[in-house]
Amino acid sequence: MFARIVAMQLKPNARQEFTQAFENQIIPTLRKQQGFKDEMLFVDPGGPEVVAISLWDSKQSAETYNRTTYPEVLKTLGKVIEPTPEVRTLEVAYSTFHKIAARATA
Repeated sequence: MFARIVAMQLKPNARQEFTQAFENQIIPTLRKQQGFKDEMLFVDPGGPEVVAISLWDSKQSAETYNRTTYPEVLKTLGKVIEPTPEVRTLEVAYSTFHKIAARATA
């Protein structure tokens, strides 16, 4: 399983509009993507920082989403986030929620 981590900054006074767009547009879009498993959203209660973590069945699924659909997602969020979020893709090594254990190394 792979995690796509997107760190972004909200524009001033944009939290409510961001939340509505996330719930009404982004989540339904993600659910339609092949290999999508889960989404977690973290917000700084007193500041503009937001971190979204999506979980994917494979690195290929995450990369396909990044190439084909993510540019449209960025357009959707363009009026509520500062330009150019930071995106990283990492392998999930351990998750109690998803019952993933670290791989044994030889």
